[in-house]
Amino acid sequence: MVIKKYIVSSMNEAMTRIRYELGKDAVILSQRKIKRPGFKGFFSPKLIEVTAAVEKMAEPKNEVKKANEFESSIDSIKKLMEQELKNKSVKMDVKADTQKETAVSTSSDNELKKEMGEIKDLLSKVLEKEEIIEEDKFISFLKDRDIEEVFIKDIIRDIKATPAFEEKKEILRNYLNNLIKIDTNNLTGTVVFAGPTGVGKTTTIAKIAGKLALVEKKKVGLITIDTYRIGAVEQLKTYAEIMGIALEVVITLKEMEEAIEKLKYCDIILVDTTGRSSKNTMQISELRAFVEKASPDSIYLVMSSIIKNKDIDIILEGYKLLNYDGIIITKLDETSVYGGLVKIIKESNKPIVYVTTGQSVPEDIKKPTKRELLELILGEDSVC
Repeated sequence: MVIKKYIVSSMNEAMTRIRYELGKDAVILSQRKIKRPGFKGFFSPKLIEVTAAVEKMAEPKNEVKKANEFESSIDSIKKLMEQELKNKSVKMDVKADTQKETAVSTSSDNELKKEMGEIKDLLSKVLEKEEIIEEDKFISFLKDRDIEEVFIKDIIRDIKATPAFEEKKEILRNYLNNLIKIDTNNLTGTVVFAGPTGVGKTTTIAKIAGKLALVEKKKVGLITIDTYRIGAVEQLKTYAEIMGIALEVVITLKEMEEAIEKLKYCDIILVDTTGRSSKNTMQISELRAFVEKASPDSIYLVMSSIIKNKDIDIILEGYKLLNYDGIIITKLDETSVYGGLVKIIKESNKPIVYVTTGQSVPEDIKKPTKRELLELILGEDSVC
């Protein structure tokens, strides 16, 4: 049995290293929080010591074997080149000493040049193969994080000239850092929440309403037009009663106008909408009519982190009619890979407003930072 200890900053990092080094059959024997060494450890976040074991070490991955072989080859070739250069130096010295006495044939020099050329060609081929291995390793890294194929090709094209895996990863980090936008503004006026059925709009609105009313002590009003889904109105009504918030149920456009008027004393009005099929243009157009009647200050599209990549385009395209201002990502706690976030952020070109990380109301919602989203996408941390 092989037993190893890992000192890490998160369990996600531990799992990644354990799977890579010990294989999928490894088991965690223990975990405990420890202080960072030195004086600064008293003021820094604690580390985690994880002990893992495996009955038999897995065979090294092919790309690692190949990388080691090529690394060894490169070292050998370098030594060979150094020896050849040394020999050449000796030959040049001899030539200088004997030049006065006799003419030296240039055939040995030509032969040496030929050998040096062959060595350079061989080194070039080895380095090329090493670069291919590093690229394959990087592509696997992206695929493991569920980043879509089309984005993988774009990323690889942009950073193909960088051979080392860690360098590629750092360029990717900078690429994502420039791609991600965060909306740090506070909610004001009337805010509409739209999105497909099942993404968690109603619960998200309840979380936001709870923070505004209970923590920030603001006057909050709720409006729902989600009368199609069974239990939707009752769910929001229960939250409203618990928080002491006014709720208006709207069925017609005229009622939307009246509801906005009734709640005009509120600091913020949150509008819950019916989940509509993004492929049904007529349904989205009907929803748009209600949204326009509300005269919102902001419109946010709510999307789940577990939506399939192939459905993201359809949803973003369908809801373009609403001209939404930002994205709310829900259910981060229900997945372990976040490559879909890259597609949502890139294709929508909109800022992330909130993310939700669980079912608790109002606790499990927050405004994320760029760093938190980067760590999620790169698999360096769990939910924010």
